[in-house]
Amino acid sequence: MVLPRAIVPPYLLARIAASDHPRFTHAADAAQRTLLAPRSYRPRTRLTLSIDGDTLVAEATPAPDRTVSDAQGRTRLPGVTVRREDDPPVADTAVNEAFDGLGTTFDLFSQAYGRNSIDDAGMPLRATVHYGRDYDNAFWNGSRMVFGDGDGEIFAGFTGSLSVVAHELTHGVTEHAAGLVYRGQSGALNESLSDVFGALTEQHARDQTADEASWLIGAGVFTAAVEGDALRSLRAPGTAYDDDVLGRDPQPAHMRDFVVTEDDDGGVHINSGIPNHAFYLVASALGGRAWERAGLIWYRTLTGGSLAHEADFAAFAEATLATAAAEYGEHAEETAAVRAAWTAVGVLKDDPTPRA
Repeated sequence: MVLPRAIVPPYLLARIAASDHPRFTHAADAAQRTLLAPRSYRPRTRLTLSIDGDTLVAEATPAPDRTVSDAQGRTRLPGVTVRREDDPPVADTAVNEAFDGLGTTFDLFSQAYGRNSIDDAGMPLRATVHYGRDYDNAFWNGSRMVFGDGDGEIFAGFTGSLSVVAHELTHGVTEHAAGLVYRGQSGALNESLSDVFGALTEQHARDQTADEASWLIGAGVFTAAVEGDALRSLRAPGTAYDDDVLGRDPQPAHMRDFVVTEDDDGGVHINSGIPNHAFYLVASALGGRAWERAGLIWYRTLTGGSLAHEADFAAFAEATLATAAAEYGEHAEETAAVRAAWTAVGVLKDDPTPRA
């Protein structure tokens, strides 16, 4: 059984649930209900027509097969189907945002890496909106995306954040490509990969360079009452929020601050800040569009078949180095950037040996 992968970590919900702040009594109750709530092939193509001389050329490329359902405030899945792939937009904003987010995530993996959906075989994309009552999370349950509406006091909802949609769908890619165990460092890598491709999906959709991007995950999920920009930051882990009720973002950016804990499946949402920051450093050093070189290295590492299910940070770092060397060369700037980034976050040790 595949355990659900949620965007809001349990430690953050637990803190909200325990709050006695008078402004957030409803949010505290909603967080408690969220913690207790259950979470439990037809290929499609795009047809492009063009003219080559006197010849009409038809070229088929992968296209998403999306279905969005409405849970109508219940916690039973999938809910009532409200929009399918060829349907026009509906009156429900959450439905349309989920539908568009699924398609935009599909486009990143298809256009940048040639991947045909989550499983690379045209897997249909399924989502359910309006899950539960004031549900403060979004999650991937192994077969579909599920979105809560938030409590309205702390969380404003989750369908409007493209990085959230892409984060959760990337959990599906990771399950199919590498099967990283969702605990400890392999679990933190699992979370980090979702953050990385969540950020890249947003950048790809906006055609942003690494310098132009915010590198935030979940921007917009908080209400204006919260002192914070997002759930996480790849540029500066530990700075996404600092709020009286939520506390301060606990993510480390370096191995010296690695958090040893049994909570949160061994700190998967906390310690993911370390590989997150390593990716940001690679992307920043290389510049340009981050999905083109830094993202390609991470994608090829994820899908290359060399990762052990329980790979730790060091194993993943070495794998990205091998991928960069195979793709660009042992002495290429891409390989040097990968080595420098993992060294900067304390995963790899400084190598004093001169390289010819």
